Amino acid sequence: MLLRDRRTANSGVKLPFWASLSALLVTLPLLAAPAAAAQAPACPNATLPPPPVDTSEVPPPGSPSPTPLPVPETPVGGDRMGECAVITAEGAPSPPPQVADAAASWVLADLDSGEVLAAKNPHARQRPASTIKTLTALTAIHELDMDDQLVATQQDADQEGTRIGLQPGLTYSVGQVLQAMLMGSGNDAAHALAMKMGGIPQALRKLNATAERIGALDTRAATPSGLDGPGMSTSAYDLAAIFRAAMREPVFAEAVGTEMMMMPGKPGQPPFQLWNDNRVLLNYPGGLGGKTGFTDDARHTFIGSAGREGRRLVAVMVRGENQPVRLSRNAMGLLDYGFALPRDTAAVGDLVTTSPAPSTTVAAPAAQERARSQAAQQPTFYSTIKGPLILLGGALVAMAVVVALWLRRNRLATAARESAGSDEHP
Repeated sequence: MLLRDRRTANSGVKLPFWASLSALLVTLPLLAAPAAAAQAPACPNATLPPPPVDTSEVPPPGSPSPTPLPVPETPVGGDRMGECAVITAEGAPSPPPQVADAAASWVLADLDSGEVLAAKNPHARQRPASTIKTLTALTAIHELDMDDQLVATQQDADQEGTRIGLQPGLTYSVGQVLQAMLMGSGNDAAHALAMKMGGIPQALRKLNATAERIGALDTRAATPSGLDGPGMSTSAYDLAAIFRAAMREPVFAEAVGTEMMMMPGKPGQPPFQLWNDNRVLLNYPGGLGGKTGFTDDARHTFIGSAGREGRRLVAVMVRGENQPVRLSRNAMGLLDYGFALPRDTAAVGDLVTTSPAPSTTVAAPAAQERARSQAAQQPTFYSTIKGPLILLGGALVAMAVVVALWLRRNRLATAARESAGSDEHP
């Protein structure tokens, strides 16, 4: 359709349509720019963990890659949980640099009140490695009878990675297998519990339903053991919330707080000792236990908790290294920092116990997000619902400006015609 000049019926003033359109297009960016500039840079890994280093997350043939989990419009646990750098209360000291820099993400929280005392990029999407076994255990406690029995299978015994030595054909109690899984991080035990919960797909649905129910919205279990798989995701915040919920279960608290247990040996052989692998429990004054983890994609992950003088804290560190200092030692440093804070130190957030209202902002497709994450780009202006609203408001303001200019020009033209006796446009 051709663009034609528009004329007013009462004055004869000619206002080209392209002029109105130009004014609108020029004005809108000016109006939108301040809002776009006010957008904070996206935190690293806001929607997805870093790209994998191997093929462990490649879906089976014919299966699509899982889409990223939705990102809540407001951070779960409070506004400050959306910050990227080290988060501390106003006036509170910062953790020692070697501790604060030991992991890509971490959370320090009170196990009883749920108050987050300090954090670093707490909602960054990371991989849990074996710390996901806290979610497996919590779900199994709710789904299974700890006194029930299960018979280990060859498939259990053949699981990749760390195993605690389940013997095919031997009968164990569910509680025994759960405790061994938490103490020795056995992937064979995690598989056996998942099969007892109805098989791997059904167990994963139950794990993810548990995570969603308690508000761990960054978490999606792809395996019950923590081995990397398509769509695997969690955050330091979520792991703290999951661990807090699990510590309310006596079975879980006893399991992670046990230093050594006896496991049945091979047929004809005596039982063997299984020691807890959590160094906070073994080496830290007041240690209550926790969970360790490692995969090539996740790197080192660690949960450690301790109690002193009626106060119980948990430190979660995700995507760290054991060099130059072990991640467990830095978690102890984080606990030291927390116990040194005055009791009246203001919280920077809270660990939720139930899922907040459904989010309205959805993560971008995996490939696009990975590109954004690697480039550390800022979010686009249209990434939230605020963008279209501001755009609409800008359009209305621009139209008002165009109309005002047109009225002023009309008045000038009328005055010129009356004084000069001419129909010529100014």
